Amino acid sequence: MENTKNFFALGYVRVIMVLILLAVLGALVSYTHYTLKQARYNNWGPTTINVRGEGEVLAKPDIGQFSFSVRAEGEDANTAQEKSAESINAIIDYLTGESVHESDIKTQNYYLNPTYTYTERVCAVGSYCPPGEQEIDGYEVTQSVVVKVRDLEAAGDLISGVGQRGATNISSLQFTIDDETTLQAEARAEAIADAKQKAKELARDLDVRLVRMVSYYEEQGYYPEPYYGGYGGDMAMSESAVRKSPSLPTGEDEIKSVVNITYEIK
Repeated sequence: MENTKNFFALGYVRVIMVLILLAVLGALVSYTHYTLKQARYNNWGPTTINVRGEGEVLAKPDIGQFSFSVRAEGEDANTAQEKSAESINAIIDYLTGESVHESDIKTQNYYLNPTYTYTERVCAVGSYCPPGEQEIDGYEVTQSVVVKVRDLEAAGDLISGVGQRGATNISSLQFTIDDETTLQAEARAEAIADAKQKAKELARDLDVRLVRMVSYYEEQGYYPEPYYGGYGGDMAMSESAVRKSPSLPTGEDEIKSVVNITYEIK
């Protein structure tokens, strides 16, 4: 009787052991399958293609901008500032009288600096001569102003007008677009459409199927290059230049957009 009980007990233990081994084996199989699946994506990832789309929009500039400077000297700081203010105010009054809004006239730089005279000492020949002295002999004010021109046809007249009223330097005339948001959106839409078309053609050539978009990236820095015309590089207005308004063609601005789109394929 005792032997029978031991036999059944031993058989029960064996069954339990077999079941445990089967469970462990099943767990190992599942873990191996999961590990291989993860390794596939971690090491190589899904198969993808990348396409680059470009779009561009041409538009005529609707705004101009130029800068000028006024320089004034005086025996003291107040005198120099008063002379500068007199010239600047005359120019601003002229500009506002020509329908340039005050908000479109902006001071860019304002400098008040002393001017010096260098006096050398009179010394006997062959003797030690100490350095001369530097003395303040007056003050100088330089004010730079940027003007935004919304009536492009008036740009040439305005440049001539400020030159006739004491502007010492006129430079950086450029034509550009005041609000580029809508045009940039149009260029971006064209770039995305271009990228999608390229992706479809590439998938057809590779005999694969586009599954989904994985990533999107828009390259930065594709802004319209403004047209620079008229007087360049801090050139002072000559007498002959201010007598006749220059002809200033505006041309067209090219607004570009470049996008990169990655698609998963099968």
